[in-house]
Amino acid sequence: MSARVFSRTVLLLVAGIVFVSGQNATVSSLSLNEPNQKIAPSKVPVIVVGFVGGFVRHDNAVHSPVQLGARIRDGYPSGVHVQVFENRRREQAYQEIVKLLDADHDGKLSDEEKRGAQIIIYGMSWGGSETVALARELGDQKIPVLLTIQVDSVAKVGQNDGLIPANVAEAANFYQTEGLLHGQTEIRAVDEKSTRILGNFRFAYGNKNLKCENYPWYDRVFTKYHTEIECDPAVWKQVEALIRAKLPPAATQRTESGKVSSGVRAE
Repeated sequence: MSARVFSRTVLLLVAGIVFVSGQNATVSSLSLNEPNQKIAPSKVPVIVVGFVGGFVRHDNAVHSPVQLGARIRDGYPSGVHVQVFENRRREQAYQEIVKLLDADHDGKLSDEEKRGAQIIIYGMSWGGSETVALARELGDQKIPVLLTIQVDSVAKVGQNDGLIPANVAEAANFYQTEGLLHGQTEIRAVDEKSTRILGNFRFAYGNKNLKCENYPWYDRVFTKYHTEIECDPAVWKQVEALIRAKLPPAATQRTESGKVSSGVRAE
């Protein structure tokens, strides 16, 4: 056997040994992972759900609940999921929440996934009633809610928008009492040890003249004060401040003027 042939033979033998050793190492490392081992779920975003009132569409930017959702969404491009629904779409909102909480995508929520929920719900008029109804539905599944906010909440038939379920940590109510249509004047906690009522905040519009531009004329005429609390920037500034106080710090977020500020909340 020539020296060249002998050298090539040795190299092939060494390569074979390395290859086999590499395979054994790979098999050994894979065997440490059990077939049913669960991958750690990714971090679930804070979920903000809004409900518009009446027969308003979820994307009608004339209305304050839609505008608020857009501002928060723009301010938090990640870490916060914001979605506004028609008040008749409560079940759709519920299913969206369940899908977002299902971090491992196995089609069901574990106790750990439920405990990790960070949910904020707000709504105007019938949307206020659906806010409480959605929180109650989540409570039936032992899913906690950080905060509910109702603005001139009007109860739907068969719903109780004045009693906040025990799975809600904090709740606030903004209302007015003038005109033909006005909201729930007082919300109470089913369990005062579990739920903190931040307040029932009354607003008066008899001496004010809010224009509520671009709102339908019949709203401004027949439900004048109910409409004015919906378009009142002072009300929605407070609603927004309550929601933002529950959101994670953002490295950069957009203010209402569109400018970007670092680490400062726009209120």
